Amino acid sequence: MTASSERIVEELGELYALRAGNRYGLAAINQRAHALQAAQLARAAGLSDALVVAALLHDIGHMVHSLGEHPAAAGVDDHHELIGADWLQPWFGQDVTEPIRLHVQAKRYLCSVEPGYFESLSPDSVESLALQGGRMSDTEVAAFRMTPGWKDAVALRRIDERAKDPSAVTPDFDAFVGSIRACSRR
Repeated sequence: MTASSERIVEELGELYALRAGNRYGLAAINQRAHALQAAQLARAAGLSDALVVAALLHDIGHMVHSLGEHPAAAGVDDHHELIGADWLQPWFGQDVTEPIRLHVQAKRYLCSVEPGYFESLSPDSVESLALQGGRMSDTEVAAFRMTPGWKDAVALRRIDERAKDPSAVTPDFDAFVGSIRACSRR
């Protein structure tokens, strides 16, 4: 453990304690429940520590911007994926930040290439998709498939959509501290 890894663990713990109680879009859960469900699903799937941490932190951009709980309702794309990845970049490598940065593009990609994926989206994901550019064109699909880390982003996106169960029981934030420490820059 280094001072840097302890600092980010402390900062994230405070952020999740203070800001993650906000509603998660149109879902019947809050940011904390969504993040913990996503991390738990990633861990249960046997994904790497980096993807577990990315799942836990993928929507942190919603918690560090000042656009309110549901900017999509006002027609605003909050670019939370970019804000979050940039905010995390001093503490984590690309194995954590790039799936976060690309998870919105992964949603657009899956809606374009996988029959039935769009129909499986939650109402808040459908609402934000329109603001985020909608389905990808064939050219965008090809470009996305050339992007380093695109497969990890797709894996994260699949978890993201499943992590909206209001009755799910999850461990608390502390259950993922070991993974955060393992992935933080030393």
